[in-house]
Amino acid sequence: MFKYIWMVREQYITATEDTLIQRPESQHVYKIGIYGWRKRCLYLFVLLLLIILLVNFALTIWILKVMWFSPTGMGHLHVTKDGLLLEGESEFLFPLYAKEIHSRVDSSLLLQSTQNVTVNAQNSEGEVMGRLRVGPKLVEFQNQQFQINSKEGKSLFTVDESEVVVGTDRLRVTGPEGALFEHSVETPLIRADPFQELRLESPTRSLSMDAPKGVHIKTRAGKIKALSQMDIIFHSSDGMLLLDAETVCLPKLVQGTQGPAGSSQRLYEMCACPDGKLYLSVAGAVTTCHENSHICL
Repeated sequence: MFKYIWMVREQYITATEDTLIQRPESQHVYKIGIYGWRKRCLYLFVLLLLIILLVNFALTIWILKVMWFSPTGMGHLHVTKDGLLLEGESEFLFPLYAKEIHSRVDSSLLLQSTQNVTVNAQNSEGEVMGRLRVGPKLVEFQNQQFQINSKEGKSLFTVDESEVVVGTDRLRVTGPEGALFEHSVETPLIRADPFQELRLESPTRSLSMDAPKGVHIKTRAGKIKALSQMDIIFHSSDGMLLLDAETVCLPKLVQGTQGPAGSSQRLYEMCACPDGKLYLSVAGAVTTCHENSHICL
């Protein structure tokens, strides 16, 4: 088999050498590649891309350096296992959403704005349920209830639509004008500071003190004074009015009808008119109080 293939190859070579095949002459020559102005434009475009790549790389390095990018965060902002740690002062141009914001143990938390600081609490539907707004002239709180607790969790101050509750043992008002109440006040005790006077005053209306088990007025180192433009009324519906003192003085009581002639004793008796007015009358052997006294008329 091999010998047969070799003989066929020799015959093919011999026939090829004796046969002259004239090839047609090529009229056009085509060159493969990019030449001329196309080549120059291509090189210019590649050079421009290289320059842009180098500029972008340099800008990226510059931004990383300026923004202080690091494996733990960016600048003063660090990513920790508990959340984000922000050191120093920072400025937020748009709203900040966070679940919890707290400062370091040894520093305070300061929220500052040129207009106002607003803190909103929203529900799952995006509705604002509570709002705290601190402005240059007003601190506004909007919610159903406002409550201040102590470190132990005790309620110190609570405000809602129906009432205001002060949970401390003592409410102290240090203003020079005291406390102003437009309506009624319910309290078991009103007391002034030591060596300071206590004044209950109603400039334009009446002052009333009611208690289911009585009203107790006491002063340890001073006197009790009641001043009124009109009447002072002590009324007891089931009991008596007791004036228990060593001396009871009524210096401005007028003197009523003179006693009987010849009475020179400097003793007087206190008389009462049917309408409750009091007056003095010179004492005698019998009462000298007369219903027809000119004081009672």
